[in-house]
Amino acid sequence: MAEKRRKFEPEFREGAVRIVMETGKTIAEVAEDLGINETTLASWVSRARRTGAAPAGGDELERLRRENAQLRRDNKELVMERDVLKRCMVLWVK
Repeated sequence: MAEKRRKFEPEFREGAVRIVMETGKTIAEVAEDLGINETTLASWVSRARRTGAAPAGGDELERLRRENAQLRRDNKELVMERDVLKRCMVLWVK
């Protein structure tokens, strides 16, 4: 008895490829999470990379990491400035 093939919507395929590209998870991890065959997902990803339909992910991901690091540095500096101002207010009120 032949096994019936599952059909996947284009939106599902694109979403699965984006998960692989943007999260840095392996194809095997994403395939297991989504409940699909690893080979199927690998073919979708390779097709997307060949056609350029999906972003390489590396450039955008690296840009976001740099931006995140800068925002963390800025946040740390602002927290320190706030703490200094709090101490000044305490001294000024007394």
